[in-house]
Amino acid sequence: MANGPGFGGPNGPGMNRPGGPGPHGPDATRAIPGPGGNETVALPQGGLRPPHVPPGRPPHDPGEDPTVYLPQNPGQGRSEPALLTHREPDYEDNYVDNDDYGPDEDPLTDAESKRLRRKKIWRRVRRTAYVGTALMIILPVLAFFITYQMVEVESPEQVANQQDKVVTLNWADGSEMAKLAKSGGNRIMLTYDQIPKHVLHAVYAAEDATFETNSGFDLGGIARAAWNNVTGGGGGGSTISQQYIKKASGDDDATLTRKWVEVVKSYKMNETFDKPEIITAYLNTIYFGRGAYGIAAAGKAYYGVDDLNLLSKSQAALLAGMIQTPSRHKEAAYQMGRWEYVTGRMVANGWMTETERAQQPFVPPVPLADTKGEGLPGPLTELPTLVYAELKDRGITEEAIKRNGYKITLTIDKTAQDLAEKAVSEVMTGQPANLHPGLVAVDPKKGHIIAYYPSANGIGTDWAAEPQEPGSSFKPFDLVGLLKKGKGLYETYDSSNRKIPPTAKQEVKNASKPGCGECTVAQAMKESLNVVFTDMVYKDVKVNGVIDAAKQAGVRSPLDAASSDLNIAIGGGRTQVSTVDMASAYATFAAGGIYRMPRLVSKVENPNGSIILDETTQAVYQEKNAFDENPDTNSKIARNVTEALLPVPQYSHIECASGRQCAGKTGTHQYGETQHNSKAWMVGYTPQISAAVSLSGDSNELRLIDAKGKIIYGGGLPGKIWQKFMNSYHQTNKLKQENFGKFVPIGKVESKPPATATAPPTTTTQPSNSTPPTTTTEKPTKTTDPDPTTTSRTRPTRPSVTTEPIIPLPGNGG
Repeated sequence: MANGPGFGGPNGPGMNRPGGPGPHGPDATRAIPGPGGNETVALPQGGLRPPHVPPGRPPHDPGEDPTVYLPQNPGQGRSEPALLTHREPDYEDNYVDNDDYGPDEDPLTDAESKRLRRKKIWRRVRRTAYVGTALMIILPVLAFFITYQMVEVESPEQVANQQDKVVTLNWADGSEMAKLAKSGGNRIMLTYDQIPKHVLHAVYAAEDATFETNSGFDLGGIARAAWNNVTGGGGGGSTISQQYIKKASGDDDATLTRKWVEVVKSYKMNETFDKPEIITAYLNTIYFGRGAYGIAAAGKAYYGVDDLNLLSKSQAALLAGMIQTPSRHKEAAYQMGRWEYVTGRMVANGWMTETERAQQPFVPPVPLADTKGEGLPGPLTELPTLVYAELKDRGITEEAIKRNGYKITLTIDKTAQDLAEKAVSEVMTGQPANLHPGLVAVDPKKGHIIAYYPSANGIGTDWAAEPQEPGSSFKPFDLVGLLKKGKGLYETYDSSNRKIPPTAKQEVKNASKPGCGECTVAQAMKESLNVVFTDMVYKDVKVNGVIDAAKQAGVRSPLDAASSDLNIAIGGGRTQVSTVDMASAYATFAAGGIYRMPRLVSKVENPNGSIILDETTQAVYQEKNAFDENPDTNSKIARNVTEALLPVPQYSHIECASGRQCAGKTGTHQYGETQHNSKAWMVGYTPQISAAVSLSGDSNELRLIDAKGKIIYGGGLPGKIWQKFMNSYHQTNKLKQENFGKFVPIGKVESKPPATATAPPTTTTQPSNSTPPTTTTEKPTKTTDPDPTTTSRTRPTRPSVTTEPIIPLPGNGG
């Protein structure tokens, strides 16, 4: 094709003019030789755009080199492009903003491409978020509407009928022990005008200050419940309406489903009933403790009033405070804490003035014995409280028990309980009123508490559960710690009085003169030598070793090394355990080192017979090796402890009848700097039963002095109670004599035969080579004190709670 003016020729129009024709203008052409060498194909200087550019598609960049076509073949209109030098556009999305491109823009850089991709991604995220937000709003509203139509709100009368069911307690053999919470016994239904304003205000202050204005639920409480459900916490801050729904439904599970239904029901209740009706329903059905359902019954149970108008604001505050945790109604500290909280909230909300609060101090409830509306007589009066507490730990609340009318089979054996009460009664008849025995018996083969004696009338201090200083009855745990280190009964320690450690300011003394100098552990256990066990713990076992051994055996009372000291070796200082602890721990020895958690409940059933709880399915009740994972080592440790304890009952003149093998340990805790004791113990066992007896003074008189004016030791009144119970239990049940199996010593082997447990006792209460010190006022004989390990002391000693935390005290003995 020949050159023409204005196209490719050197003299064509627009030559060398920017923007015009010519080699540098947009309309310039280039000559490409044709197939024959003469013919050329004209191409625009700026290259060619695609023939069809979709809307929004970026135009070709004019700054790029022109598109070059291949030579034409004969008859061919235009050749195919030899090379595409421009960027192929991205057609991933049919829509691209025209503003992103211009006709004269450069091709996209990598950064621009990334920005474009991010823009597309965020556009999709925004759209998804819009949809999600809409669903979050629409779905809960729809669910709320559906739930609202499905749920029903129970009336107060319906709730009351559900709560007034009979609870049955059975003895271990399945026979009926008692029926509790009989229908109508504790219920007084009030109308709104019978509830004084100051009582209402106290309840609002305790539970829901905005009750009269809120819509029935608390969004903050719902959020807390959701968070607690995720994190495993508890609590939630429910409104009074929500609490009523929870009590009415009986569903107290901390789940989101339960909380959701509770919220919807609460809202529906507020739409269906007015506020006076709701608060009246709530106060007529809520549980206050002390067996009282409803505010009227609570007024009578706590303060003996039949008319709520007789309650002061201070008394109303306590009642309202007990709603939170009614199972703690016996705890004085809890009562005071709740009273302080509620009265503080009443003042903050203008329902009580500071002057009124000062003029109306805390008023303790009347004695429980004066208002008791249900329960068992005598020592078992408070047994239901213990049962409810145990089942609460198993996830069954007191309210659920009473609402459903459960049948509860206990581990208490009627024969054992009768014999325990009889033994205490016969031994303690005529003794001073300040002496309080506690007795617990445990079946070593099951972990069942078969007898429980907290006090004569079951009211007040539970001496079976009260933590107390155990004295020398704690020494077997020192021995366990030693045995775990591979040392045993025939290790020897110096028994002479001395300072331990040597830097101590005060000597450790034995409660009686040792019958040996360099004593074996076995001999020291029989004679209950304080110095030997203190030295043993100081040198070998250590305080932590004693704590670990006690916990492994079954002691559940707090034992903290940070607050303990060397006094733990002889059961003094801050060492305190309960009678239940000791009976359970010694049961572990009796069972050959197998620990079984002590319990009062074996089974819980619905009235229709369906099982709610079975001890055999409770993981917490599964037995385990106490002292060592190796069964042989574990049983050997327990058997070595038993070997050390076998001589003690006979040595203390409280042996079992008919030559029956029984092992045990006495203990005393000294009263201040006097020669008297404030605690005395006897704990012992056979393969069939473990029993612990504690004896304590009360606030009127802490000293343990018997009816004859004599000092009481472990082998005295506690030992006699223990002996009488053990003998009568084995004889009444006609139990065959069982022994503890073969004894294989750990550590050193005795070089000569050990003294047998069946050797005849001496004619006095002290070893034949022991001389009574002249400082005692009691003249020991074989009948006056059956506990020779503690019948005398070298001198009055300081209290066991001492400012010298590493100095064991000489005042604890056998």
